[in-house]
Amino acid sequence: MRPPILAMTAPSDAAAASDGERPSCAGLSTDYLNRYSEVLMLIEMAPEAPDLADALRSWKAIDYRSYFAASDLRLANGALAAYEALPAERRLAFEKLVRAMDELAAMAVLALDLKDDPDTAAFVPVVTAPIMHRLIARATSFLNSGGAEIEGDAGGEAQAAIDRLMACVSPAA
Repeated sequence: MRPPILAMTAPSDAAAASDGERPSCAGLSTDYLNRYSEVLMLIEMAPEAPDLADALRSWKAIDYRSYFAASDLRLANGALAAYEALPAERRLAFEKLVRAMDELAAMAVLALDLKDDPDTAAFVPVVTAPIMHRLIARATSFLNSGGAEIEGDAGGEAQAAIDRLMACVSPAA
């Protein structure tokens, strides 16, 4: 019995499924991305709610496979199987995007933690949020499309924001 689909399936994959071919995207899940939406929300709220520092510090990066392997979601096995069915280059592109989100989130948390300064705290989400929103949107598009190519340079975008954050929290030379 084929597991139910967690995310939308591209029409070409649905057609392939009816022809007996194994669709590469059946079951990919955007549930994984809730982690990034959550950390982004905390980063955006942190300047107004310093008590969120512990919640931010406890956020840890986790990859798609590990997330669903540890999940008790009913369709976690289907999400894992769909991910494994993707071509290796598509998985690697997604993993690169996830690393960029992980690094950006970690740097934002560090920047918020390093400075006990309201101006710096207010600057962190201004720099982080727009790029994190774009990266989450790309990851969502990837999963909803069944693993379509990821456009843009996620690593470069994240690094530019990280550099701006570092300049803000590093002592002047």
